Amino acid sequence: MQVISFERAADLIHDGDTILIGGSGGGHAVPEALIAAVESRFLQTGSPQQLTTLHPVGLGDMDTQGVGRLAHPGLLKRVICGALVNTPAIQKMAFDDAIEAYTLPQGALSQLMREMAAGRPGLISHVGLHTFVDPRHGGGRQSRSAQHDLVELVTLAGQEWLFFKPIHVDVAFLRGTTADEDGNISMEKEAVFGEMLSMAQATRRAGGIVIAQVQRLAQRHSLPPKNVKIPGMLVDLVVVDPDQRQSYTTDFSPSFAGELRVPLDEIPSLPFGARKIIARRAAMELFPGAICNLGAGVSTGIANIAAEEGFLDQIVLSNEQGLIGGAPASGVDAGAAMNYDAMIDQPYQFDFYDGGGLDLAFLSFAQVDAEGSVNVSRFGKRIIGVGGFQHIAQNAKPVLFSGTFTAGGLKMSWRDGQTAIEQEGRFPKFVQQLEQVSYNGVYAASLRQNVLFVTERAVFRRTEEGLTLVEIAPGVDLEGDVLAHVGFSPSISPDLKTMDDRLFDPQPMDYAPDLLAKPRLNLPARLKQTR
Repeated sequence: MQVISFERAADLIHDGDTILIGGSGGGHAVPEALIAAVESRFLQTGSPQQLTTLHPVGLGDMDTQGVGRLAHPGLLKRVICGALVNTPAIQKMAFDDAIEAYTLPQGALSQLMREMAAGRPGLISHVGLHTFVDPRHGGGRQSRSAQHDLVELVTLAGQEWLFFKPIHVDVAFLRGTTADEDGNISMEKEAVFGEMLSMAQATRRAGGIVIAQVQRLAQRHSLPPKNVKIPGMLVDLVVVDPDQRQSYTTDFSPSFAGELRVPLDEIPSLPFGARKIIARRAAMELFPGAICNLGAGVSTGIANIAAEEGFLDQIVLSNEQGLIGGAPASGVDAGAAMNYDAMIDQPYQFDFYDGGGLDLAFLSFAQVDAEGSVNVSRFGKRIIGVGGFQHIAQNAKPVLFSGTFTAGGLKMSWRDGQTAIEQEGRFPKFVQQLEQVSYNGVYAASLRQNVLFVTERAVFRRTEEGLTLVEIAPGVDLEGDVLAHVGFSPSISPDLKTMDDRLFDPQPMDYAPDLLAKPRLNLPARLKQTR
């Protein structure tokens, strides 16, 4: 193993190379200094050009960091990733067709790393069927120039599947905390493990170069063997960034690293408003021992609600990055978690999700149609991608989609438990036609999946008739505040209820006794028989 400079590492990138990049979202285990070195070389010399970047998770800070550093004309040719939400500059290039852009399910790309490492033909999965990832509906393409078929529809044992093809890799940019003199890499300060081992193996099998960014060096044989996440036999070169931060916004959190558990009062309470009301209502679907996923956006607030109400230790929250238990982080730090019980590699978390292991999933929505189909991946000029959304949405037993009823300038207030809409949002979310199908409601209905849509003023359930209004907020006018802003005619339940009054009180709901009074619903049948 050789330690080299970042400049030398950037010089090893050739025109037309495919770079596989590890890490997650807002800087978690992202080899940021390596990405920056490639940008710097290009700005100084005009080389390398026409690169392809491959990364299962979106990488960026919603501004200039992450793969957004590479958003220069001529530098990028193609992007293959789970999401572009973190990188507005790359989104614009994709929208303008300045690059070939593909957004594929995060878990499929994560699991594909293992298939590539083993030399298997590719990944066969049901995730993405009947959505824009399905080659019958676009094959994950997000720009007109994206003409390669990365996904095929196949039939196996009488069932339809999606076949995700392997992708050749020239160079891998990975990250850990410490490298010893033999190139063994540990990740003790990192907030996620990702799929660093599989990426290194896949790159080695392809004959590519594995470059690992670390914060510090250690003497040979000084790392505890069980702490080594990437064996030195897979690492070609190491670069050292002593100023390496844990994420873009957090220098170092011992709780993110799993070194300690913070007091629950350090998990902030949400300010009272629409987001808190939505998260509260969604949390009311929880039961003791429920194994859940919290998606991005408003759903991450459920962790804050659980901490504030004192029942965080009665449920199991998780995220797709591999954190189990505790409180998943929100905002730019989403992907990390505090007070978690375990951290596993990302592909294994998706195995669990794909196998139907989630008792409940809490996800966001951008658009919903009359059949309960959902768009989160592309609307207006925004190209978001799906991240882990499809793995979670398609496979959870019940799934709850959460969001404000409208978007863009929505202003609301609550007085004496009554909802007042002071300014309606400019953009309806319940629409006649989706701009892109990220989740197919008809397909979900054929699988008999239980689906709920939660907003600050109304709750809908997907029934045989399509979307049915089942709850309405106190003070809200059914015609003027709800139906007038829906682009179709939803069914209205004959048992239409008023949403729980406690949702609209700024004070805590005291919901823990209600949750603990519910039965545990996920016990194996054999154990239920013994109780």
